[in-house]
Amino acid sequence: MRSHDRRLRLARVATVALLAAPLALVGCSEEPQGRQETGLEALTLDDVNPKIIVPGSRLSIDGSSFLDRPLGVSWLRLQGGYGGAPIDAYLPAEFVDFDRMRINATPDILRLIGPSTGTFVGQVQVEVDFVPDGTRQVSIARTMELQILDHLEPQLDEVAAASVIFANEPIEVRGSGLLLGGDEGTTYAIVEGCVRSLGSDACEPITPVEIPVVPADSGLRDLGVFPFSPRIAGITAGNFEGTVTLRNEHADGEIRESTAQQVAYELTETVVTAVGDGEAATLGRYVTVDGGGFVSRDDGGLTSLVLDGTYFPDSGGEAPVSLQVIPDFVDGRQVRYVINEEDTLAQAIDIRQARGTFVGQIQPVVEFEDQQVEGAPAELTFRLEPVKQVVVVQFNASYTESLRLFGLRALDQQIRERVLTVLARDYEAINVEFVTETPTDYKLYSVVEIAGPDPNGLGLLGYDNTPGKDRDNVRLDDRIGGVNAQTLESGLPGFGGVFMESLFSFSFHPPAGTVGSADVATESFDQIFDPLRPDRGGQAVTSADFAGGAVPVLSSGATCPATARADRIACAVFVLGSVVGSTVSHEVGHSLGLAEPLGSLEEFHNKGDLAGRLMDAGSARSFEERAELMGEGPSRFCVESYEYLRGILPTTDLDPPVSRPPC
Repeated sequence: MRSHDRRLRLARVATVALLAAPLALVGCSEEPQGRQETGLEALTLDDVNPKIIVPGSRLSIDGSSFLDRPLGVSWLRLQGGYGGAPIDAYLPAEFVDFDRMRINATPDILRLIGPSTGTFVGQVQVEVDFVPDGTRQVSIARTMELQILDHLEPQLDEVAAASVIFANEPIEVRGSGLLLGGDEGTTYAIVEGCVRSLGSDACEPITPVEIPVVPADSGLRDLGVFPFSPRIAGITAGNFEGTVTLRNEHADGEIRESTAQQVAYELTETVVTAVGDGEAATLGRYVTVDGGGFVSRDDGGLTSLVLDGTYFPDSGGEAPVSLQVIPDFVDGRQVRYVINEEDTLAQAIDIRQARGTFVGQIQPVVEFEDQQVEGAPAELTFRLEPVKQVVVVQFNASYTESLRLFGLRALDQQIRERVLTVLARDYEAINVEFVTETPTDYKLYSVVEIAGPDPNGLGLLGYDNTPGKDRDNVRLDDRIGGVNAQTLESGLPGFGGVFMESLFSFSFHPPAGTVGSADVATESFDQIFDPLRPDRGGQAVTSADFAGGAVPVLSSGATCPATARADRIACAVFVLGSVVGSTVSHEVGHSLGLAEPLGSLEEFHNKGDLAGRLMDAGSARSFEERAELMGEGPSRFCVESYEYLRGILPTTDLDPPVSRPPC
């Protein structure tokens, strides 16, 4: 589907160049020019982990208001003592997100601190070269102790597990000196001993089995977990007696081992204890199955689920259902089955429109090598509901930084909330759910990205880069964002999403480095944002503006533009959130098969130009309509488009009492 929400395609000017060269990494003897404490979005350092570092460690720096290039170049500064000598070292930090950075502790990076082993004690802080104005911003320093070692000696203090376990039971190991994986190397649990089958007197010895230990926390070395793999004792009932030893295999080949701990377990066979999370099942959603003894293909085995029962539609009648499905393996305690349109269940039931209850039994069947175990059937009841489209609204880092151009970086959260309010309103009574975190309960979901500049260089407000018009929303996993190779190869712009900096096409004086002013420019835009734009002599929003809850939350743009500062800030949130939210609604509408859902596959917008139609072309939608100013807007899905959406994504909700324009 090819759609952009702009009147003109404007060439982008060059983005801001990196203005500052990196500082020397060690031995900085003079205070960097322009050093200042951060003001508005306070740069903070909360913690650095792990505290024990070996070559290959990945240091996680947690805090807030971190910056990415080209806006900021970041460092972790260590001031104090190391190995009996003073130290003032700068370690280059890599941006992950606004709350986290990382440092890959390669041998070259560790040499910036000093000898290969030692303990640092002193002050640690984050320093950021803020490229646009050449200043350096620093966090408040924290006192820390960081130990650097060549290798780690694992110590095993306890192997924790119940006396009765299943195959793939998670086994906790407590001690110290665990490797955290990656370029450090891996800690393995070495399990050896013997297995006594149920009813047998002989305990048959096993070949020692190595199983990777996964740290319970990526920054701590005292607790890990490994699964009691079926490679140890199979999947049938019996008893295991033996030992567990920890072995560190460092990236440089060095091996260190702990002493062994004795263990003994009664092994039991697979079972289902619970199905579902209390929510209805729907197409693309996982049905979780809890129990024990589940086996994965990675083990060289297989888990399947046999369902046998009856489906009772809410409309009356019944349909027998008998099928065997292969669920996704989560761990030995849980598998999950995604409702789909390919298996026997979909042949018996219209999964997209289903509304009813399945009653019956579920039985786990596990296989490993020449063993097969059929667990006892468990009673099963779950609801089926019509298809829901889940949409992840992804606010990219470049979106957040683009707010600085508006003077609104401090209002990030309020703007996001307004965007989500607009989306919920636009899709009211339609079975669409907008979320901001990647769902764990759905396998099939869409993503729409909100970014800063348009990577296509065309100044588009929004662009759906999904591959072709998806009539009836057959796909449930579109991605409006990133680059779509299929779209790019067709000769069309490849990057999709919603682009904040393109909104400056509505300004008569856009910031340097953004899109140029276009014939869609309007005084309304500048009246709203100029008082807050630093490049226009305005005063950017700061934390002081929120003292005493001074900034109201608007539900209408009737009082905008405003004159009092608090009201101006409230108007900026309302307007920017409304424009971005409406643009997201428009692009998601495209991904659902709009506009002209029953017309040509080449039609992407409503024909003509009528006020208040959400799926009109960009040239037919003024800034005031998008922003809900001057009595214009909000835009709505027109009558036939709304009825189409209600048909493909049905709910039992009543239609909202709003007037809709004709299509």
